[in-house]
Amino acid sequence: MPSAALGALVVGLVLRWVEPDGSAPGVLRGGTWIGVLERLAITGSVLAGVPEAVAVVLAIKGLGRYPELRETHPDERSRAAERFIIGTLASYLWAGGVAAGASIAVQAITG
Repeated sequence: MPSAALGALVVGLVLRWVEPDGSAPGVLRGGTWIGVLERLAITGSVLAGVPEAVAVVLAIKGLGRYPELRETHPDERSRAAERFIIGTLASYLWAGGVAAGASIAVQAITG
């Protein structure tokens, strides 16, 4: 699905643009897999006509990442939080755009 596969590339490019020197090792581990799953959930929920589920995905991600962000060394905490916010917003915008495009395409095909 384009929202998941291409989304990893798009979000990675956005994060490299924002952080040209890269992220600190071990900061926000598993982000790529979490991003793939969140984009699938967002795109699927929007296409299924349940856009409210996007708020649930955001809440789960935020609650799941909070302990890790809180435990990050104070010197790295703001950088990790910034990476989390930028990555999440880029991921959600991509998934929402793919879902909107797919929805428009389905409506055009089905008339």
